[in-house]
Amino acid sequence: MNILNRLQAWGNWFTNDPVGFLIFMVYYAAAILITLMLHEIAHGYVAYRCGDPTAKMLGRLTFDPRKHLDPLGTVSLVLLGFGWAKPVPVNPRNFRGNYLRANLLVSVAGVATNLTLFIISLFIATLLNPLLWQPEVIQYYGAKELLSSNGVAFGAIVYGMVNDSLLATPWLLHVQRFLLLFAAMNLTIAVFNLLPIPPLDGFHVLNDLVLKGRLTMNAQFYRFAQIALLLLMFSGVLISILQVITGAVESGVLNVFLLLTGTA
Repeated sequence: MNILNRLQAWGNWFTNDPVGFLIFMVYYAAAILITLMLHEIAHGYVAYRCGDPTAKMLGRLTFDPRKHLDPLGTVSLVLLGFGWAKPVPVNPRNFRGNYLRANLLVSVAGVATNLTLFIISLFIATLLNPLLWQPEVIQYYGAKELLSSNGVAFGAIVYGMVNDSLLATPWLLHVQRFLLLFAAMNLTIAVFNLLPIPPLDGFHVLNDLVLKGRLTMNAQFYRFAQIALLLLMFSGVLISILQVITGAVESGVLNVFLLLTGTA
């Protein structure tokens, strides 16, 4: 869904169901805050365990959103579906032991946290599916269609266009709606950050794991990389790439969950 379509859908929803829309925005805001904050806290905490107290000293190991949210990154997440928070400051000179190992652990900490949250929240949403929907609804759409972020049914669930007669346990819709939003957001943030483009985590993983730290980045190159990343984001190219990758990952994970739970 592009920016204009998303804003139009939200505008129509607010006009037709202002209460439902405001409830959704609470879910959406909570999903954004938790996703971005835990990503950055994970970086800072692992850096602290590796010997660097910089993030702790600057008060970044906190759940206070004011310490983490980047205005442009947050707006991007709301409108485009992916974004970023303020990077946690890390001083690699404080690392104990193997520098490359510590730097790699710090780099993957945020992504690992997001992927873990994606797996947990999607698994719980899968378990809730047969409790939420009437059997004939699952039979008609299919369990995977109801859970997949690429499905038409998922859009109806997230954007509140659901008749209560279709639900076996109506209040669970709120729980599953949040879990599906949260899962999709965490997967997107994880995949986005794994792209090997400075200053994303994937660049550090590539440099530390594959290039053994041989690639250095001066201030001019860093600024150029940031501009290139922004152009990719707002051109729509990056959105298309992320949709393909996240769609494939989500589909595979859902297939495993549905098989394990016997709820296909």
